[in-house]
Parts: sequence; structure tokens; C-alpha cells
Amino acid sequence: MRRIKTTISNEISVKGIRGFFERRVTKFGTGAIDAPKEYLGKKVIILVCDENEEHSPKAEEKKEK
Repeated sequence: MRRIKTTISNEISVKGIRGFFERRVTKFGTGAIDAPKEYLGKKVIILVCDENEEHSPKAEEKKEK
């Protein structure tokens, strides 16, 4: 199984957010996300970003390639 890199931070600044929602991490169902086991049951905030926005994670990945 692949290991997901986790970045620990107390603050984040993201531009181009279209929306967000809060969930609990679960193994299955609508709360299932690709996350390490140690985060099961923890609260997460999911950001929905514009792909066209300069500072969205998707846009930065494209620039690096």
C-alpha cells in the first residue's frame, strides 16, 4: 500500500476556493477519503478549488511538469 505524505500546519492560505465541507474520516461510505489509518474518525475540511485559479494545487502541479 502506498504511503501518503502528510504536511503538518496550523494555518493555510488558498485562493480560488469554490466551496468547502467538513466530514469525519471513515473507512467506507460517503466519508471515505484516501487518508492514512491514523486519521480515521478525525474531522477533515475538504476544499473545492477552481482548476483555473493560479494558486490552486492542480495549477501548481501543471507548472512543475
